[in-house]
Amino acid sequence: MFVTRQHLETIESQILAPYALLSRESKGRRHHEGEPKYRTAFQRDRDRVVHSAAFRRLEYKTQVFVNDTGDYYRTRLTHTLEVAQIGRTLARALAVNEDLVEVICLAHDLGHPPFGHAGEGILNACMSEYGGFNHNHQSYRVVTELERRYPQWVGLNLTYETLEGIAKHETEYDMSKLADLEVTPFGSLEAQIANVSDELAYNAHDLDDGLQAGLITPDELNQLEIWRQLCERLEWKGGVMDEITRHRFIREQIGMQVDDVLTQTLKNLEALNPQSSQQVQNHHIQIVNHSDEFAVLNRALKNFLYQQMYYHYTIMRMSKRAERFISAIFDSYIAEPRQLPDEYQTLLSESSVYRVVADYIASLTDRSAVQEYQRLFDPLTRP
Repeated sequence: MFVTRQHLETIESQILAPYALLSRESKGRRHHEGEPKYRTAFQRDRDRVVHSAAFRRLEYKTQVFVNDTGDYYRTRLTHTLEVAQIGRTLARALAVNEDLVEVICLAHDLGHPPFGHAGEGILNACMSEYGGFNHNHQSYRVVTELERRYPQWVGLNLTYETLEGIAKHETEYDMSKLADLEVTPFGSLEAQIANVSDELAYNAHDLDDGLQAGLITPDELNQLEIWRQLCERLEWKGGVMDEITRHRFIREQIGMQVDDVLTQTLKNLEALNPQSSQQVQNHHIQIVNHSDEFAVLNRALKNFLYQQMYYHYTIMRMSKRAERFISAIFDSYIAEPRQLPDEYQTLLSESSVYRVVADYIASLTDRSAVQEYQRLFDPLTRP
């Protein structure tokens, strides 16, 4: 006996909330193709993202620390996996489509260039007169245009619901607008879960990496109410923070945040009592969010991380080095596009040279960007 797609779809309809998106009610794909026997439409989307070249490259792309800094620190790939795991927990607790949440989480950073937000910032500056660069928009373009794996179409041919979730992946600092896709004011509950999971993950894990690297100390964190609450919950009186204690703090922080999101979201759902996903999307505010109290605590933590960690001199040195690499590579390829690899030269007939160069640079990992710089500008490196 095996479980068929129809069986999985029936289970969804029986156990998921009325405001969940059911895979059998998907609006479909841009290019029609038969669905598999043993996977739902959203499960197939997830598998296509995981098997994409862009997903594999996330292993060697910066989260905060450049890939060669150390083996412990998060990469863009490990961050993505952590976001997906938190998203699945929230989706399961709220009785919405776990598979759809997972694929949105797994795809949300596919368009990120090398060297993290420093790389995005300088690439956006280079493209300022040619449409700019935004990693959310780029993630959407990766799955709809840039991945070339099928003879019949470009992109991964994902479902409308997954594409909408990727398009609506917007955080406070990264807003995207995709004119070619009709999106409602807010995403589905599944898309909203992916957004919150992303922010929850990077706050906790950037804090973990900062403590591990010694860029921030427990004493400095005492100024934050959220840290004082963690100390009280764990009955920690201060002193040297060993590895196990640090892990306890990060686990407790994630648990607190997840509990708060679930509690506040349940209140919001009870007040609205939505009977469809469309009601969630048409509501005037997002349904999935933190309580007002935790929103204030998270704002303080985010501000602290920006000042004490992201602007730490060691991070700034990495960022400035990354800016030099990317701007120099960009200028060199714009001056002579025939230096681009063959597969990108063929795209010059479809897009402007500026967009093609930006697409190529965004596809690079930290390591390949450094190697590219050396090939272009180091006379002792073979081209």
